[in-house]
Amino acid sequence: MAKVDYPQAVQELVAELKRLPGVGPRSAERMALWLLQHKRAEPLALARALERAESELCLCETCGFFATSEACPACDESQRDGSVICVVEQPTDVLPMERSGSFRGVYHCLGGRLSPLDHVTPEDLRIGPLLQRACDGVEIILALGSDVEGETTAHYLASELRGRGCRITRIAQGLPAGGGLEHADELTLLRAMQGRRELNE
Repeated sequence: MAKVDYPQAVQELVAELKRLPGVGPRSAERMALWLLQHKRAEPLALARALERAESELCLCETCGFFATSEACPACDESQRDGSVICVVEQPTDVLPMERSGSFRGVYHCLGGRLSPLDHVTPEDLRIGPLLQRACDGVEIILALGSDVEGETTAHYLASELRGRGCRITRIAQGLPAGGGLEHADELTLLRAMQGRRELNE
């Protein structure tokens, strides 16, 4: 007796959903069946949204953030300080900076970070365009992760940027707001100590 399985169209949908990060076989199957069976799922609306995003979105040629035209919203805003460039790993890192309300300069998204184990080299990142933007009077803020890959990338960028007349800074890293010392690891405490500031009365 032949084994009963889902039709080919369902299997293909499950296979595509499995390609999403963090989605295993069972989760992909549940998502596929929900999309096909639930009245409020509207799979065609999802398909249209994906198709529109694929056709309309691109990366800003200047900073690497998501854009629908030649310039992204951040680069297109005339009130931003173009002499301060915040370097982040991915375009998705821009939004946390924006939500903090603490930065009014412009951005540069590398598109990743150096990782020899994953075969990510300087040629794979948007380092060349960053070097072109670095000049006299510009501050480059390295807002990269504090893990090994982030530190490696920050050190590499600092070495490449030296001698170009720009100021190179690194964001302070330490304890999260509301966090206590008992939950902090050694590296976090080290960064917190290095990033300490004077409290003036």
